[in-house]
Amino acid sequence: PQKVLQGVIDMKNAVIGNNKQKANLIVLGAVPRLLYLLQQETSSTELKTECAVVLGSLAMGTENNVKSLLDCHIIPALLQGLLSPDLKFIEACLRCLRTIFTSPVTPEELLYTDATVIPHLMALLSRSRYTQEYICQIFSHCCKNLDSETLAFAFVRMQALKCFSVLAFENPQVSMTLVNVLVDGELLPQIFVKMLQRDKPIEMQLTSAKCLTYMCRAGAIRTDDNCIVLKTLPCLVRMCSKERLLEERVEGAETLAYLIEPDVELQRIASITDHLIAMLADYFKYPSSVSAITDIKRLDHDLKHAHELRQAAFKLYASLGANDEDIRKKIIETENMMDRIVTGLSESSVKVRLAAVRCLHSLSRSVQQLRTSFQDHAVWKPLMKVRRKVPRYIHPILESGAVELLCGLTQSENPALRVNGIWALMNMAFQAEQKIKADILRSLSTEQLFRLLSDSDLNVLMKTLGLLRNLLSTRPHIDKIMSTHGKQIMQAVTLILEGEHNIEVKEQTLCILANIADGTTAKDLIMTNDDILQKIKYYMGHSHVKLQLAAMFCISNLIWNEEEGSQERQDKLRDMGIVDILHKLSQSPDSNLCDK
Repeated sequence: PQKVLQGVIDMKNAVIGNNKQKANLIVLGAVPRLLYLLQQETSSTELKTECAVVLGSLAMGTENNVKSLLDCHIIPALLQGLLSPDLKFIEACLRCLRTIFTSPVTPEELLYTDATVIPHLMALLSRSRYTQEYICQIFSHCCKNLDSETLAFAFVRMQALKCFSVLAFENPQVSMTLVNVLVDGELLPQIFVKMLQRDKPIEMQLTSAKCLTYMCRAGAIRTDDNCIVLKTLPCLVRMCSKERLLEERVEGAETLAYLIEPDVELQRIASITDHLIAMLADYFKYPSSVSAITDIKRLDHDLKHAHELRQAAFKLYASLGANDEDIRKKIIETENMMDRIVTGLSESSVKVRLAAVRCLHSLSRSVQQLRTSFQDHAVWKPLMKVRRKVPRYIHPILESGAVELLCGLTQSENPALRVNGIWALMNMAFQAEQKIKADILRSLSTEQLFRLLSDSDLNVLMKTLGLLRNLLSTRPHIDKIMSTHGKQIMQAVTLILEGEHNIEVKEQTLCILANIADGTTAKDLIMTNDDILQKIKYYMGHSHVKLQLAAMFCISNLIWNEEEGSQERQDKLRDMGIVDILHKLSQSPDSNLCDK
């Protein structure tokens, strides 16, 4: 065995980069011998790997070399080699297969003669950087023949498309490779776009849309690219229509939900394309008595799978409503929407229950809806059922006041609990009545409020500022809170404006000041504090427009003519040089600043 191994290694060294030696070896009958050793169970893995390397080197030669290798049935032997547990050997086989399949003399359908090959190649994709690279090259080459309309090629093309969709899913590396693959002088994404056309088979349209969606989500295509906005998104919306088969509607809605999930612009576009929000309502009425299904088998199948439609609709509603308040309102106003969610929360299918919770979670980002639709439909009852195995720490929510509990969470060691605790309080204080605001302030205590304002977690700081801003809204509330906690709040504001914080933090803080400036008696706390006035002046001249606007907002709330004491306030601000700054800002190239 040692001599055989050495012989193969010598062979490898002789043929590298030498086409004449390659031809000699082939003529001498080396190929069948190498293939025999490659497939022999008694051969060591090292010997098998060296054989694959030599065969790969021979394939790198002329087209005649490749033909000779194909005549010796090299492809089945190499595909068999891919079943080995040894990664180095698999990589050597793949490298050789890549070289053979990218040669113009190799019939591409050889990759598709055995149905198990593609799934196996998929499984090998993630093994290493090399397996990924070689398999991608094999796939991208084997669907070159896009103009051939024969059945075999239609099948091969569909298989290749499916491969690409699996390849690109949540895989930035592969997606970046695919974006730049050229097929007959055309980029792969452009070919996918052609396959989205209405005259193409539905399966092809859907799978191409998936490929483009996955490449977009993996960061290889921008969300504002025309191929996404004008082609992929409308194609997926088309798939949701009544005319499509159940599984097409399910796949269309789920893919669209995935495409638009992180991007508010795409959510807005989707929400106004083809009445999508209303179209999805039909997913819950399926199959209806007037269903156009005449085929009994089909009807039977669809009845068994109708829950998949409901799951897909919930998922898509969740993505549509993820960021935009107007879209959420539209969804909630869709016929019987809240009832459908409540029903969905109690369905036997776990997937439907989960999708209904996702949808509810998305819609619950609207405080307005929480206080209206959610209360009217007692959404919490089925939710508590879903949480049947309620962990111990949830029980107190039901027994004690939620405010105390949330205030307790803000003292947690766990940053995520602190953020969510303060976030919930912030939502609770939004347009709330005075009593709730007083409860929050009392339970939280000013000491804890200041601890949160100096929290090392930026999210905690931002949500605490949001809470303060919501507490200090509507005049009587502002005056009441500032009369009891004014000194401490002004102190906190000063500290943040002096500290090393980002633009967003300082903007929120200036907005809190603007709210204080809107109070009747609270105004005096700003007007008698020269330090704060100087800070407002400083931010009016800041290089960042957001901060300038926020500072200006403070000034405008201090100077309303119809309010008592406005003349004295205006005089003081004029003496400080505020009017000169306003003159300067009225020349600003920024139209917003200029108007203010």
